[in-house]
Formats: sequence, structure tokens, C-alpha cells
Amino acid sequence: MLTAMVLIQAERTQIVATAERIARIRFVSEVYSVTGEWDIVAMLKLPSFEHLDEVVTLSLRSLEGIVKTQTLLAFRTYSPEQLDSGFSLGLES
Repeated sequence: MLTAMVLIQAERTQIVATAERIARIRFVSEVYSVTGEWDIVAMLKLPSFEHLDEVVTLSLRSLEGIVKTQTLLAFRTYSPEQLDSGFSLGLES
């Protein structure tokens, strides 16, 4: 199983509609709206590299509203506990 993150810049007036369309694509497990240079992050869970091509090259590139993408492949997955503690940094009272 491969995990990929696709960083997406969308047309400003199309961010919500684009994110909703992305969420319906096969192998997209999560979609986030984010701050910064990118507008949307799509998390992909894929059985093979061929499926990455299917999602990024065929599906995402055909969606209206997407301006630019950058795809990141995960090398290693850490436990959910480690991920939760990483995302909660700075939230301690």
C-alpha cells in the first residue's frame, strides 16, 4: 500500500467545489483545506504506482478549478499515537 499526499492550488472561487470533487475520486482517503501556498491537500491510499498515475494524471488533471499540484510519496508511516502527538505540539496547557 502506497500513501501519497497531493498539494493542490485551486482557483480562489472554486476551492470548496474542487475539494468536494476531489473527495469523490477513487483512492482519495481524505481531503483538507489548508493555509499557505497550497489550498487543498488530498491524502491517497493506493495499491500500486499505476493507481497513482490513475488518480493524479487522469483524474486530478481533468478537474476544473485545479491550477497546480505537487505530489509527495510517503517513505515511512509512523504510529497513530506518534502522529497525534506531533499534531498536538504547542497545544499543551
